[in-house]
Amino acid sequence: MTVDKFPDRVIEIDQEQYLYFGGTAYLGLPTNKEFQELVIQNILNWGTTYGSSRTANIQLSAYDAGESFLASHIGSEKTVTVSSGMLAGKLVIDLMKKHTDCFFHLNDTHNAIQTENSFPIFLDGNLNNRLLDSKSEKITILTDGIPSFETKPADLSFLEKISKSKEITLVIDESHSLGITGKNGSGIYSSIEFPVKRKIMVSSLGKAFGLTGGIIASDSEFINLIKELETFTSAAGMNPAFVQTLSDAREIYKIQHQKLLDNLNYIDSILIKNSTILFDKNYPLIYLLSNELVEKLKQENIIIASFRYKKEAEPLNRIVITANHLKQDLDKLVNVLNDFNSRF
Repeated sequence: MTVDKFPDRVIEIDQEQYLYFGGTAYLGLPTNKEFQELVIQNILNWGTTYGSSRTANIQLSAYDAGESFLASHIGSEKTVTVSSGMLAGKLVIDLMKKHTDCFFHLNDTHNAIQTENSFPIFLDGNLNNRLLDSKSEKITILTDGIPSFETKPADLSFLEKISKSKEITLVIDESHSLGITGKNGSGIYSSIEFPVKRKIMVSSLGKAFGLTGGIIASDSEFINLIKELETFTSAAGMNPAFVQTLSDAREIYKIQHQKLLDNLNYIDSILIKNSTILFDKNYPLIYLLSNELVEKLKQENIIIASFRYKKEAEPLNRIVITANHLKQDLDKLVNVLNDFNSRF
């Protein structure tokens, strides 16, 4: 299906209108007029792009403004922006390869933080024995903040069971939790209080925050090391107009985040729950386990997100709720879901 304008809450396909519950614009920012005006004003000031190294002799204050806001918002000592969430993940992995003896991953992490020779944290439901032995080593744990097909943050309680002989670095991809979970959408990072040597967050900014780019958040020492990597110094930074907008839009983020929470609470109050639908009122994704229900929604002129992360995988069917959806949109969606659920 091809559309000719941004797919917001309503899209047109073959001259027919559909309600749209897909994409990743959780806060509804790409079509928010006030947000667009901020972006336009910053483009007029900073231009459409700035193709220079972040270490060049001319430094742009936009980066200080945006990155300081992000550090405060997330609750980290320091942040640095890059051109994409994928690059953010790859930079962190490249640096950690120099500072870790062994990688472990939780579930199927996003490609941005995957690396070869990484071991699963759990084997047959039990914690990997390699995490329990007395060998002294530096290990890096890789996980998504909220894994695919899940509606709650990853359970990290296993960190308390890892052998004290291990020095733990935790890398968490918050592309689908930053801007959504936590106070005002601060994400998961600041709430992680398990015994780790260092925690690092990477995320796309092109989802909830509505701007093309990526972020790395951690302590000041680690962020400074990232800035010394050749891949970072030889690449252009995130669009400075977008980075400045991050800081300028802080109040808009709060307003849109509350609208999103209101929509989720409303759905929770009227949705009949059962095992074919995975929903949590704190998270804007509803996973559908029935392909029949996906087709039923389409018959009712409702399009949801359906795609494969891997060529051989089953389609990932999910309903995406945004801050822009209206009550009547949610009523129509939930009526279809409830009608389907009533058959079970």
